[in-house]
Amino acid sequence: TCKTVLANEQVIDGACWRCDELVEPREMNGWFFRITAYAEELLANCDKLTGWPEKVLTMQRNWIGKSEGVELDFAVAGLDRTLTIFTTRPDTIHGVTFMSLAPEHPLVEELIQGTGQEALVRDFVQSTKLAKRRQKPDEEMGKAGVFTGRYCTNPFTGEQVPVYVANFVLMEYGTGAVMAVPAHDQRDFEFARKYDLPVRVVIQPEDRTLDPISMTEAFEAPGLLVNSGAFDGLTSTAAKAAITRHVEEKGFGHGRTTYRLRDWGISRQRYWGAPIPMIICEKCGARPVPAAELPVVLPTEIEMDSSGKSPLHTLEKFHKTTCPTCGGPARRETDTMDTFVESSWYFARYACPHYLDGPLERQAVDHWLPVDQYIGGVEHAILHLLYARFFTKVMRDLGYLTVDEPFVNLLTQGMVIKDGTKMSKSKGNVVDPNDLIG
Repeated sequence: TCKTVLANEQVIDGACWRCDELVEPREMNGWFFRITAYAEELLANCDKLTGWPEKVLTMQRNWIGKSEGVELDFAVAGLDRTLTIFTTRPDTIHGVTFMSLAPEHPLVEELIQGTGQEALVRDFVQSTKLAKRRQKPDEEMGKAGVFTGRYCTNPFTGEQVPVYVANFVLMEYGTGAVMAVPAHDQRDFEFARKYDLPVRVVIQPEDRTLDPISMTEAFEAPGLLVNSGAFDGLTSTAAKAAITRHVEEKGFGHGRTTYRLRDWGISRQRYWGAPIPMIICEKCGARPVPAAELPVVLPTEIEMDSSGKSPLHTLEKFHKTTCPTCGGPARRETDTMDTFVESSWYFARYACPHYLDGPLERQAVDHWLPVDQYIGGVEHAILHLLYARFFTKVMRDLGYLTVDEPFVNLLTQGMVIKDGTKMSKSKGNVVDPNDLIG
């Protein structure tokens, strides 16, 4: 296996993009590039890439995942705490009958204290994490959950609803807490039927009347509001706007835009990668390597092992240094950058390969960029191709170039496969052209 940290984009169906081994979630410190600061521009500029395949653009739009909705607070009964939720369907707020938390939600442990549910919840959290690690990429996990012993208050109705930990709620999306509306969300509906929780219809279609007792699936389409107090009779579209205004006027929430995109974790426990130019001082904290000392060069005398840690971790002559701020003893960062960092801007360096006074020579890159025709695999749609777009915008904002996008036209040439699997050295199924050419 690769035995290293991966960015979200490098986890494909729960497995490593390179070796196909299942990925194990762990909490680790690391360095990130703030790609989320460019989420809106990355999304909006997809419309300008008329020379790109629509499939690639669709994959990038979906990965960025813009959602517009409302963030609001549910007060926890008996605790001075609130559960903050994000929803794209504020029109269904009156249909909430329970709350679902991700197993990793930071308040789970505090919520269960003194409820008598501590052991049950802890066992469920651990078993869910284990099941997710063992889950096959194409396997769907059955809906399951456990009551925390706590209730929270719907700020619209004043009703107290039970708080559950559920295996289908993701900490990576929204806030990790979901207001559950079984009548109008299929996942919530299946969960409610399994655990005998109420189903309350608050959106009616125009062509029929929904009966919560006889419903066999959730009604997720827009419609007309019912059982929603002052908002009865409004269309879903009108109700979303009206409820958002009400939330903001009352001060228990606000309209919010969220993105599925997460910041790019670049820390890798490998030797083969650009050193991360940071120095850690116990007194001063993290400090950048002074510009005069760049670039940080990898040592050549190293010993590789199978521990999963970078050999730089134990190489004192590399990591032992002094703090650029206070001059005291300090440790050089031993993680290296994700190798996708280098491939995110090489095309710009190709315009000025012999320039020695900086990363890019402005006159040369202004002449050659953007690239007229780029050829690459669709498997890099949300990896290299997204990262290259991000890097181009960062380099533009730093004054290294003027273009907004790296590649005018993109051709995804397809992939040669053998026995239904892509050819790869790691899989041992590479065909040597020399064996085929007489």
